[in-house]
Amino acid sequence: MFPPVTTEEWKAKINVDLKGADFDRKLVWRTNEGFNVQPFYRREDLAGLPGIGTLPGEFPYVRGTRGNNDWIVRQAVIGKDAAEANRHALHIIDRGVESLGICLGNFAAADLRDILKGVDLKKIEVNVSCCPGMAAEVAAELVKLVKEAGAENEFRGAIDYNPFRRLLRHGLSFNKNAAEEGRKVYEAVKEIKGIKCFAVDSYLFNNAGAYITQELGYALAWGAEWLTMMTEAGLTVDEVAARVKFNMGISSNYFMELAKFRAGRMLWAEIVKAYAPADEESCKMWVHAVTSEFNQTLYDSHVNLLRSMTETMSAALAGVNSIETLPFDRCYECPDEFSERIARNQQFLLRDESHLNKVVDPAGGSYYIETLTASIAKVAWEIFNEIEDKGGFEAMLRNGEIQGKVNESGVKRHLDVARRKESLLGTNQFPNFNEKALDKVQGKSCGCGCGCAEKEEADGAVTPLVFDRAASQFEKLRLDTERAAHRPKVFMLTIGNLAMRLARAQFSSNFFGCAGYEIIDNIGFNTVKEGIDAAMEKKADIVVLCSSDDEYAQYAPEAFKELAGRAMFVVAGAPACMDDLKKEGIESFIHVKCNVLDTLVDFNAKLLK
Repeated sequence: MFPPVTTEEWKAKINVDLKGADFDRKLVWRTNEGFNVQPFYRREDLAGLPGIGTLPGEFPYVRGTRGNNDWIVRQAVIGKDAAEANRHALHIIDRGVESLGICLGNFAAADLRDILKGVDLKKIEVNVSCCPGMAAEVAAELVKLVKEAGAENEFRGAIDYNPFRRLLRHGLSFNKNAAEEGRKVYEAVKEIKGIKCFAVDSYLFNNAGAYITQELGYALAWGAEWLTMMTEAGLTVDEVAARVKFNMGISSNYFMELAKFRAGRMLWAEIVKAYAPADEESCKMWVHAVTSEFNQTLYDSHVNLLRSMTETMSAALAGVNSIETLPFDRCYECPDEFSERIARNQQFLLRDESHLNKVVDPAGGSYYIETLTASIAKVAWEIFNEIEDKGGFEAMLRNGEIQGKVNESGVKRHLDVARRKESLLGTNQFPNFNEKALDKVQGKSCGCGCGCAEKEEADGAVTPLVFDRAASQFEKLRLDTERAAHRPKVFMLTIGNLAMRLARAQFSSNFFGCAGYEIIDNIGFNTVKEGIDAAMEKKADIVVLCSSDDEYAQYAPEAFKELAGRAMFVVAGAPACMDDLKKEGIESFIHVKCNVLDTLVDFNAKLLK
């Protein structure tokens, strides 16, 4: 019904609306992942992209490895002893969980029998993580239990054999031969086809602040390391590839995460194919996805539910095999019954009520997501090739290069959070001014038996990954405020232009609210003296002048003089007359280009004495 419109015609119309502004500078987005995103895409952008025209279940599996979109709902088993862990496992299974995550950090292999007592191994997936040195023993114990249950053909699960965990977490090398131990683990599980055993735990990179292309590139290199290491140890590529399990993180970058999993399947298929497997099925990538811990927050912690919900959606729509949605309170306490129930229900809502499992690869054919998939694949492939050129994944872990690059990204992301270039609702944007969290903070040990508080002697190895959450520095700032004997009061002296004074008062309230200060907002004052008198009556520690740029030349010197050092004086904005105001002795200005964290740290240093 409508005549076709060319891309050139669309751009011409956009350029008219831009009124002379540069198209690329104004509308093209340069991502942290290392590529540009255009403001619009068209069918022509799909030309030549890999995987276009294939169906789900067809090589290279960009559209999925199977003909359905069913995924398995996992939840972690928590318990201080085997009996408590067993009760918890049965409890969450009774409420719909289909996959158990069991960490044996503080348990022995023999405890697995007690933990799984009463669990139907024909129906429930079991995933066991442990220190790599005991993986073969744990694998043998699990196989024994599977055989006793007569579930050899039905059982599915994994032993998380990860000899690189100590390098990533502690900067220390595995003290045994990784390939030899891996061969022992494989021999223990080879009779049960449903057990994966070679873990690619790339969620660790995600939780340390890695960008999406970094996580994917390192995950692929990790998987390739398994293929090389274990084929050199005598296994066939089909035997190895069939046992590799990718445990990947999910950030809140909704569309890019969806594209990441699609790109990952495609690239992994090509990597395995290069090893000439006998069966093309060996090229399929098995992915478990877990929501991110990096962006969880202590303050306004229920916003974590929004983050984990969109993350879960990304993974579900991308066609992963299983998902674990972390409880919203995990970052500050051992999850309770309520938070665990909500975490489970998030997946049930998406699967059983929103029916996201009914459509395979719903993103297929989307101009935007197909292009994102190709762009992410390109950058991740470059990272993968760089690692291969430098000797492989293990070699780069041993010299600390991968950990260093991820930690650099973590520092960059913390800086972006400090400058509000990356938003954390309730933490560095729109905080709940009166929320208290000091009573919520508990010790790091979660009581899950994971050995998270373990300490190891350093052997002069490399710097490990740093797992500081994005919100950690803001949270420390605000907790310091809570611990102080006096909570600073910030008074908004609003005067002059109505629109500007209200906008700047809101900006300033949010700015200082990030430090947990008491905010005293006002509709407006007729004179500067009236505002200063009201601030002194309220015993304000900081007075923020909120007006328009044109009026600051008059109001700021007057207010500063009237205040006469009785409180700290701040101007909201960066007016053209800033240099003149500084000559008057006014030093503090807050505006959108400020490093919010550094500014508030300075105020805390002066006010919390």
